[in-house]
Amino acid sequence: MSSPRQTLTALIAGFLLLPSTAVFAAGKCDRLIVTGSPDAPPYLWRDPQDPKHLMGANADLLKEAATQMGVKVEFLFGGKRSQALEEVRTGRMDLLADTPLNSAELESLDFIHPPIAQNEIMVWTRVGHAQPFNALADLRGHPGAISEKTRITSSFDSSIKEHLTLEKQPNLTQAFQKLMLGQVEFVLAGRYAGLALTQTLGMAKDLHAQPLPLDRPGLYLALSFNSACNDPWLRGQLAKKMTELAASGRSSEAVTRNLELWKAQLQQPASTTNQ
Repeated sequence: MSSPRQTLTALIAGFLLLPSTAVFAAGKCDRLIVTGSPDAPPYLWRDPQDPKHLMGANADLLKEAATQMGVKVEFLFGGKRSQALEEVRTGRMDLLADTPLNSAELESLDFIHPPIAQNEIMVWTRVGHAQPFNALADLRGHPGAISEKTRITSSFDSSIKEHLTLEKQPNLTQAFQKLMLGQVEFVLAGRYAGLALTQTLGMAKDLHAQPLPLDRPGLYLALSFNSACNDPWLRGQLAKKMTELAASGRSSEAVTRNLELWKAQLQQPASTTNQ
């Protein structure tokens, strides 16, 4: 039977170990290398002034959350979307900052809930277009277009493949040009990307979005299984911060701010941004 002195010594030793263990768990990863799509404004895109890095609403929001967590983040250009995904899958980079939920990726990525942002996929038409396009069924039998860069949910993707006739265009600019020329009757595009581009290209008086979104893909943080930073503390803290951001309204503020920033960049002659 242990003496009172031995019991007291053991208790003190246990209490002394608890703070250091907690600090170790919280400090295991003090720096995250983050990447994502280089062509998804206002959420994430390549910084024209510093092409090795990415910028956007998701970058701002994650940096804010990481500062509160005591973790540094660096947003690096990892190539086009598929290349960025591979960089994170392999663990060469830690985190994707703007990926849709995809069941095929659950074997290599931990998706953090809730999403850091949600996009709204709208039906864009010429002003004065008489046909009501308020639902997927309304689009059947009408020619449309979509940018290859526009991300949608897997269920919506299955629906449009089954029911619609869509031309895939390399970017949203070309899709809108076909709409302006009357070669298609509608374009499926994100609310904010469409707003910025129509205003920048001088099409705002000719093209507009129908009132109701047809799809709302979430854009998630996804942590690599192969990242040395992937531990329960980090996943829990990121989920907590994403929940707080969703409730605070700061997400919409970041989107609005970066939308204006992207529009300003598009209007600069030297800009290479192409959505």
